Amino acid sequence: MKLFMRIRDVRATTVTVPLHAPLRHANGCHWGRFVRTIVEVETDNGLIGLGEMGGGGESAEAVFRSMKSYLVGHDPARLEEMRFLIANPTASLYNNRTQVLAALEFACLDILGQAWGVPVCDILGGRLRDTVPFASYCFFRYADPRNGDGEVRTIEQMLAFARASKEQFGFTTHKLKGGVFHPDYELEVYRALAGALPDDSFRFDPNGVWSTEQAIRFGQAIQGVRNDYLEDPVFGLNGMRRVRHMVNIPLATNTVVVNFEQLAANVLDTAVDVILLDTTFWGGIRACVKAAAVCETFQLGVAVHSSGELGIQLATMLHLGAVLPNLSFAADAHYHHLTDDIIEGGLMAYEGGAIRVPDGPGLGVRLNREKLREYSELYQRLGGYPYDQDPGRPGWTPIVPNDRWADPEDDRAVVIPF
Repeated sequence: MKLFMRIRDVRATTVTVPLHAPLRHANGCHWGRFVRTIVEVETDNGLIGLGEMGGGGESAEAVFRSMKSYLVGHDPARLEEMRFLIANPTASLYNNRTQVLAALEFACLDILGQAWGVPVCDILGGRLRDTVPFASYCFFRYADPRNGDGEVRTIEQMLAFARASKEQFGFTTHKLKGGVFHPDYELEVYRALAGALPDDSFRFDPNGVWSTEQAIRFGQAIQGVRNDYLEDPVFGLNGMRRVRHMVNIPLATNTVVVNFEQLAANVLDTAVDVILLDTTFWGGIRACVKAAAVCETFQLGVAVHSSGELGIQLATMLHLGAVLPNLSFAADAHYHHLTDDIIEGGLMAYEGGAIRVPDGPGLGVRLNREKLREYSELYQRLGGYPYDQDPGRPGWTPIVPNDRWADPEDDRAVVIPF
C-alpha cells in the first residue's frame, strides 16, 4: 500500500434518516428524522475516508465542494496544517468552519487508519476500553405521524419508554431532555423516573432555557436523586457559576464550553464541572482529545456529547471514548431513536448499555451505497425541517429564559410531512 498519499476528491451527500418518533426539545423539534451530510474524501491511491456533519442541503454540499480547492493535492496525514488551512482562528471570525473541519478530519483519520491497517483509536494513542457505555436519551415525543405510535408526553409514557429502553439496550444511566414543559411538570417526571429505576443514575438537560433562579430551585429540588449531573440549566458561564454556588450537584455543558478559550475561562473561574465533548462542535476527534487532557490536568469531568449522529459520527464518538482515561460518565447518543443507518450492517448493536469500539482499520465503518442512495432520495423528496420550530405550535418562538411552555394536557396529533 502506498503510504504517501494526496487527496484527489471531496464529495458530500445529504441524507435524511427516519426516527421512531419526533423528538421534542427546548428550541423546537426533530421532525421525525435527522438530516446529515455524509462526506467522502478520496485519495490518489483509491482510499475513501468518511465524515459526517449535522444539517445538509445545497448550502452544506456547496461548502464541501469549495473545500476541493483547499484540499486537492494535500497530504491527509498533515492534519494540523489542515486545521489552519480550513479553520484558521482569525479567518474563522468571518467564516466559521469548525464543523466542516471536523467532518474532513474524520475522513482523513479514516484514510490514515486504512492506509496503516489500524483503527483510529490506535492513531490517537491506543484504546483503554473495548466498549463505551451510553446513557438512554429520554425525550418528550410527538406520536409518529405515519402510524400514531411513540408519543411520550405523560409521566406514565415516559416511564414506559425508559423501562423499554433499559430492557432492550441495557441502559443503567438515563438522560431526560427537558425544557419543553413547565419546570414543575418536568420535575415530577424526573422524580418519577428516578423513583421507578432506583438502582440507576440520572441526568437532566433543559438546554439552557431556564432563568438562573428557576435553575437553582429545580436543582435544589432534585438533590436527593442519584444525579450524574445537571446539564445546561442556564445559558452562559456566569449563570452556570451562580447555579453551581447554590446547587449541590455537578453541572455539565455542551453549550457554554465548546472551545479552548471557554475551557480556559472555566478553568480559571470554574462554572462547569463536566465538559461534554462533541467531535463536531470542537472541530474533530483530535481537538476533543486535547480538551480532555486539559480537563484531566484540572480535574474536570468528561463525557461524550451527542448531536444527532448516524453511524459515521457514532464511530468517531466510540474511538474518542476508547482513548480517554478520564471518561467519567456514560456517553450520550441519539442513536437508539433511529430506525436505520447508512453504514454496512445497519445500526450498531448495544450490548449491556454499551457499544463496541470498531476493530477494523480507520473508523471501522463503511457506507452502504444503497442506503445512501435511498436516504438521499428521501431528503430530496422531503427537504429539511426547521429544528428551531415546533410542528405542534405554529408561530411559537422560544425565548431565553423561556416562559412559553408547551401544555402536557395537549394531546392533539401533529401534521408532519413524510
